[in-house]
Amino acid sequence: MTEQDNSEFALELAQLQQEHRDLDAAIEALHHSPAPDLLRLQRLKKRKLQLRDRIAFVEDQITPDIIA
Repeated sequence: MTEQDNSEFALELAQLQQEHRDLDAAIEALHHSPAPDLLRLQRLKKRKLQLRDRIAFVEDQITPDIIA
């Protein structure tokens, strides 16, 4: 993997982590609203799980394989 690939993955990782934090804040705010929209809450949580999976994939791409 080239240095450019690593930097692209690092940039994508930073963006994904920011979106994950933003979703976390949105979910928390929705929980504390007087009448939370349960469908919207469910969709936000599903998107957050998708982001977590993508973050794990990108982190695996950045981390070099070490043969033990």
